Formats: sequence, C-alpha cells, structure tokens
Amino acid sequence: MPRNPSPRRDLPINFNHYATKKSVSESMLDVALFMSNATRLKAVLEQEPPSPYYIILVTLLSISLLLQVVIGILLIITARMNLNEVSKQQRLNQLNNTTMVMVFITVIINIFITAFGVQKMGQPWPTPRPY
Repeated sequence: MPRNPSPRRDLPINFNHYATKKSVSESMLDVALFMSNATRLKAVLEQEPPSPYYIILVTLLSISLLLQVVIGILLIITARMNLNEVSKQQRLNQLNNTTMVMVFITVIINIFITAFGVQKMGQPWPTPRPY
C-alpha cells in the first residue's frame, strides 16, 4: 500500500486560514499599486509645464489612492474576522463584496490613468547614437 507523502492533504480545508491568506495576498498587491500610483502622482506634480491632462490625472490618482487605502482597511478587517463563525459569515460576505466592487472601480480608474499617460513633459526620448 503506497504511503501518502503528505498527511496534511487528507485534512479538511481550514476556510478561515484560506481567507486570511487570500486577504493578505490582496493587501500586498494593493500596497504595490498604491506605491505605483504615488510615484505616478509625484511625476504628474513635477511636470513642467503641466500637461493638458494635469487636473484629470491628479484627480484620478487621488481617487485611486483614497480607494486603495479604504480597500486596505477593508482587507485588514476581513482578514481579522473568523470565517468559521456562522454569525459573522453574512458580514464577511458583505465586506468581501464591497471590497471586490471597490477593487473593480480602482482597476477602471487605473486604466484611465494609463490612457491619459504619465510621462515627463519636455524631456524628449533619448536619440540613438550612431555606432
């Protein structure tokens, strides 16, 4: 009879542990996007002369950063609640749905941010040097 190399595979899934790991992963991605948007906001604010999309980009980046902070808080709250407690499952489902909608809105906003572009104005592309 072959031995099972990992006896943990036979154990039932701990959904609370699974949900916590999922929330932590989402939080790390949220932090990465937050840092990226903060860098983009800095680039927009440093543009001289300001681009024609300056106000739009500052507004979209500010909204995105604000949403990311709220999403991060919701993910922390979700990760700290016990999914195995039946009385908390409805609230966790509502928090999860709210977070998912906010993430979707943030993605759409970041698509527009990318479409309007954030590059330094007045700095031409480097010209290739002949060899």
